[in-house]
Amino acid sequence: MKNIKKISILLVLVMTLGAMAIGCSSNESKGEDVDKQEKETLIISTWGYNEDILKKNVFEPFEKKHNVDIVLEVGNNADRLNKIRMNKNSDVDIIYLASSYAIQGVKEGLFEEINRENIPNIENIYEIAKAPLGEKYGPAYTVNRTGIIYDTEATKEKVDSWSDLWRDEFKDNASIANITSTAGPAMVLAAAKKADVSIKDDYDKAFEELSKLKPNIVKTYSRSSDLVNMFTQGEIKIGVAQDFAYGRIKDALPSAEWVNPKEGAFANLNSVNIVKGSDNKELAEKFINFLLSEKVQKANALDKVDSPINVNVELTKEEAEGLTYGKDLINSLQTIDYEYINSVMSDWIDKWNREISK
Repeated sequence: MKNIKKISILLVLVMTLGAMAIGCSSNESKGEDVDKQEKETLIISTWGYNEDILKKNVFEPFEKKHNVDIVLEVGNNADRLNKIRMNKNSDVDIIYLASSYAIQGVKEGLFEEINRENIPNIENIYEIAKAPLGEKYGPAYTVNRTGIIYDTEATKEKVDSWSDLWRDEFKDNASIANITSTAGPAMVLAAAKKADVSIKDDYDKAFEELSKLKPNIVKTYSRSSDLVNMFTQGEIKIGVAQDFAYGRIKDALPSAEWVNPKEGAFANLNSVNIVKGSDNKELAEKFINFLLSEKVQKANALDKVDSPINVNVELTKEEAEGLTYGKDLINSLQTIDYEYINSVMSDWIDKWNREISK
């Protein structure tokens, strides 16, 4: 009888322990599932260049800080904007765009309005970058310049003006950006300055000046890598470029020099916006705030990825080389009215194809 009681007690203990173990296992499993459910995914549409550096400086630190997975969709401005334009139920949360494309997105209602109180670092960036699309939309996170690069050893005289591109010594030795590229419209504006006309009053005169430049143009380019190759292979002595291309050209051609033309270099602003319908609006605002932080801005500047827009970033002369850095320089830049340019771009492209590319 005692043995039977002992066996019964043992069976009860075994069953109890087993139930507890199952319960613990079940709770642990539920805990793991909860963790997995709590880890959100943020989908960011951006350019594909410098991806490894940006992962190191921006994406991975943000993932760790906020327990989130970041997925990148990469491509050029036009393709990425068109993707969210065609798919109103896009999964993309955040999109990086150059100004002309960002303006299109605003006009077409493709972006969410932001809550600036959730992005306090906006107060720490240059005025030019705070609201390039209006207070309701995202800020610029970097600024760069369109200016001139030339080979000092292969050039007779110093270059300091947009009009120098038309000099006879640069016959068959110059390159400019294609009209449809980010730096393309700046060349039309530079031609208007040379013709001494207002671009809004008479852009035909600007295109007449560009036609006079044709004997000097070896090739119009759409990718900065093409410009780099033309310089390094000795095909050109001078070119119009965005400043992020300068470092690569300088590395390959030490005699290359950057010029901010005396009439002023042109500012290019890259903005960051939240895509309409995003399920992660608050998280996206946290990301924008992180992107504008002094730490992230300086890391990208030191790696020559983006020029810093945060006013608190301090760089040495060597660290700032090739970047659009400092209040004086940024304030000297000419801004571009992309809303106007977008309204006439189809005509500009037609004129370009007939008068410049033929």
